[in-house]
Amino acid sequence: MTKKAFAVIGNPISHSLSPVLHNYWFKKYNINASYISMNLEEKNIFEIIKKIKNKELNGLNVTLPYKQRVIPHLDELVNDAKSTNSVNTIYLDEQSKIVGENTDVYGIQAAYLKGISNIDNKKALIIGAGGVSPSVIFSLLKSKIKNITVVNRTYEKSVFLKKRFESINVLKWETLKDELINYDIIVNATSIGLKNGNNFEFDFDNVKENLIYIDTIYNPLETNNIKFLKEKKIKAFNGLEMFIYQGQKSFYLWNKINPEIDDELINLLTSELT
Repeated sequence: MTKKAFAVIGNPISHSLSPVLHNYWFKKYNINASYISMNLEEKNIFEIIKKIKNKELNGLNVTLPYKQRVIPHLDELVNDAKSTNSVNTIYLDEQSKIVGENTDVYGIQAAYLKGISNIDNKKALIIGAGGVSPSVIFSLLKSKIKNITVVNRTYEKSVFLKKRFESINVLKWETLKDELINYDIIVNATSIGLKNGNNFEFDFDNVKENLIYIDTIYNPLETNNIKFLKEKKIKAFNGLEMFIYQGQKSFYLWNKINPEIDDELINLLTSELT
């Protein structure tokens, strides 16, 4: 039986734990497949996606900065990908169409939003207007949160996002520190805090005591911002659970198996980050 091949594309990509996640499940379910990470230049996206058409690759995950940039090379967007115009999972369907799907929306909902009480009354702030931001917005909307604000260092990107999601509000970056106090949920959807990357230029000391802070970053497990907030006894979550749940749905789309999230997997992933 031919060995199946999967990959995640992005730039940078060294922080990604997707190979660890999927190769664990391939082994657990005795699937003859391998999964690698590919640090890709934008000019090479077409060639990689063509490998799916040629069945040299059986599926792709997509991370920053290519979640929108892959779309022109696909035949069809489905479900949450269509709603967000953001793709993180690619596969070939039964009609030999290259399909783009979004499992980030499911990942965010399953990891963080299902357990929040009175969620429809919450005010949410999303920091960042890039790759994962449409998924964050749509997951909040699907969870009945109506009061959503976006702030981005480049203001025009926030305005562009508002064209797709007309109900959102937009803030200017210069006001961010003063505005933090007004929100019940804050989601960092930027790469700020990523391992070997930049940190926020200020502390989040101006926030509600019952704030829920969610960071889409999982490497490192605790960004400087999460450490700071936890010291203040504020609920702060890293992006690991979201990452696992979005991967679970990708795995199902490719293999028609809903893989178990067990303690051995959690320990394996956590050990890679410490």
